[in-house]
Amino acid sequence: MTTSKSGTAPEDEGYYGFHDQDDAAHLHALGYKSEFKREMSPWANFSLGFTYLSPVVGIYTLFAFALATGGPPMIWSLVIVGIGQLLVALIFSEVVAQFPVAGGVYPWARRLWGRRYAWMTGWVYLVAILVTIASVSYGSGPFIAATFGIDSTVNNTIAFALALLALATVINFMGTKVLAKAAIIGFTAEIIGALVVGIWLLVAHREHNLGVLFDSFGAGGDGSYMWAFAAAALIGVYQYYGFEACGDVAEEVQDPGRLIPKAMRRTIYIGGAAATFVCLALVLAVADIPAVIAGEDTDPVSTVLTEAFGPIGSKVILVIVLISFLSCAMSLQAAASRLAYSYGRDGMIMGSSLLKKFSATRHVPPYALVVAAIVPALIIIGSKISTDAITKIISFAAFGIYLGFQMVVLAALRARLKGWVPSGKYSLGRWGLPVNIAALIYGIIAMINMAWPRTPDAPWFDNWIVALSAAVVVGIGLIYMTVHPLHDSSSGPYADAIPQK
Repeated sequence: MTTSKSGTAPEDEGYYGFHDQDDAAHLHALGYKSEFKREMSPWANFSLGFTYLSPVVGIYTLFAFALATGGPPMIWSLVIVGIGQLLVALIFSEVVAQFPVAGGVYPWARRLWGRRYAWMTGWVYLVAILVTIASVSYGSGPFIAATFGIDSTVNNTIAFALALLALATVINFMGTKVLAKAAIIGFTAEIIGALVVGIWLLVAHREHNLGVLFDSFGAGGDGSYMWAFAAAALIGVYQYYGFEACGDVAEEVQDPGRLIPKAMRRTIYIGGAAATFVCLALVLAVADIPAVIAGEDTDPVSTVLTEAFGPIGSKVILVIVLISFLSCAMSLQAAASRLAYSYGRDGMIMGSSLLKKFSATRHVPPYALVVAAIVPALIIIGSKISTDAITKIISFAAFGIYLGFQMVVLAALRARLKGWVPSGKYSLGRWGLPVNIAALIYGIIAMINMAWPRTPDAPWFDNWIVALSAAVVVGIGLIYMTVHPLHDSSSGPYADAIPQK
């Protein structure tokens, strides 16, 4: 479906610019009239994806695990996964260029396949992203405690996590323009922090040369190193998502069919480069790598930062890290609320009448935002009852996002084989089919790696917790679809990417 060049209604002429008229006509042709304001610049759209991906949060959170599990060569997983996720981003770029509708994976799956498939795609992704918001907020707790010199107790961690979540919610409630500015501030702080920390570590505190990146230091024991690398590669697998958030806010960006595909690719390029650079600087600055692998140094990031920057400098770094956590939670919340709103607008789920409501003053979906705040808050509070339980819930987060991704990739492949020819402002042309197949193969391998049991001494349900949690989420979704099949009565357009015979 190509972009319509027809004009909008006369009453719109004073409000929309040239691109706004074009965008409104395109959206109207897709069956919608947007209530959002197109106030998000291309730079802000990229920043939203970047802060969702958040190199600082991803690397700082998983660096100790990855280094202890796979040694320095684990850094190569960032390159491998980056290429794999770029393939996924290219497919998403084709889809969003043709269907620039708020909500991301759900409306994409709806247009590529149909209502039921889209419902499950959106359900899996929404649950995963709500859990991820809780995970990021909860993960910020110890950093906030360290910044203020407070003991990182369970109660403190919960309180700090809820405070960060509340601040992210307030920013989102203030509208697209404020969200856009906050995303740019978050991106600027994070990229400057990453560059300053990385350069200083490489210049003044480098303990190894580049050859160390090919030395496992005995990680993985006597078995095949491939298994140790696969486990350590989770640092890469968990790093490279967030680019889809650029498409979640498609109705808030001018000329989205052209600009959002660029923002998605830039998120991969720049976010991946920043993550790899931070990881490289940390690896080369760890003085005693064998101690990390042996479990004697369980927090090499803090060790390196304290030695390199001292107590005052470390505090400054911690503040930058906290800005990164806040920006990440904020971007995740924006993505989740747009998906929930999109569900509501199509009348797909119980509570749609509230989810589709829109604030005329702030131009945001308030009840969808409330869902994106309350559900993560309940998960965080639940850790008071059982830290083990929240760990199990969070284990689904990354896998669920990948599953949602691959459901779209599969839908795109199916549609392509049934005659879909991407007709937006971005297209892979003859490369579309091979890239689509490669993206699906990569995604399946990544999900197998995430779900693979690696704790043989633990009870079987803990060993298979990622796969089991995914089965539970899908199972609950199937039960809901059977008991309350609102999706079948949804009147919005669907399956129109495939040519009708």
